[in-house]
Amino acid sequence: MDIETIRDMYDGWGRVTAEPEDVAYKSVDAGGIPAIWAVPLDSAPDGAIVYAHGGGYIGGSPDGHRKLAGHIAKAAGVPALVYHYRLAPENVFPAQLEDSRKVYDWVLGQGVAARKIALVGDSAGGAIVTALALQIRDSGSEQPAAVVALSPMYDLDATGETMELHAELDFLADKSQIAAIAALLLGENGSKDAPYVSVLNHDLSGLPPVYLSVGGHEMLLDDSRRFAEAAREAGVHVQLEVTPAMQHVFQFMAGNAPEADASVRNIGDFLRQRLA
Repeated sequence: MDIETIRDMYDGWGRVTAEPEDVAYKSVDAGGIPAIWAVPLDSAPDGAIVYAHGGGYIGGSPDGHRKLAGHIAKAAGVPALVYHYRLAPENVFPAQLEDSRKVYDWVLGQGVAARKIALVGDSAGGAIVTALALQIRDSGSEQPAAVVALSPMYDLDATGETMELHAELDFLADKSQIAAIAALLLGENGSKDAPYVSVLNHDLSGLPPVYLSVGGHEMLLDDSRRFAEAAREAGVHVQLEVTPAMQHVFQFMAGNAPEADASVRNIGDFLRQRLA
């Protein structure tokens, strides 16, 4: 399967998401990065979600994720900015992280305080926003209010026990797929040991509160479990939501599945508390 076919497939995920009511969309240039604002009716203008879409670092787009971001924005009561970071393999890591920092700084430049910004992402985007929080911490800048990661891809070596235990349960992932993604993301000269590539290898102290949501049938389940354990040991407040029998980024079914809607409500409650 060629890269463009894969990208078309990733963009098709958004078709299963119901259109959220009372959410308006506006395309913007966010510091040189294409992005879409999802703005719920009567949302608080002083807060924002910075949303990194998933797609295995090689696909995904704001248009394909705008409805999911809109549901989360509506639940949280603040606008969400879904941005289009540069994709691999044309752009190897850390291009994705660099673009994410540009967008975060752009939102700050729009007058939104760091304590009123939440970083949210799904799959690869969940790993990106977690790495962004680490990079913000390491730069000495003020941390955002929270991080939310949906089915994050934290381990490019795919060493979690559920990679084997859930191989017959997970309809979307496999170990060879993750290995291929890692090769495309890092290129010929990249390393999985490079800073921010695998957040499981980092000191997690000083991160803002983190909300993790993952499906109970996912091969990536242990990525979230191991991160939650390590972060808690480092003194980070972590909430881990595991929804039984669900697949990768099941929140894409928002508006069409009760499990997805319940998770979105939980995420919204968490964000409302942190952005208050």
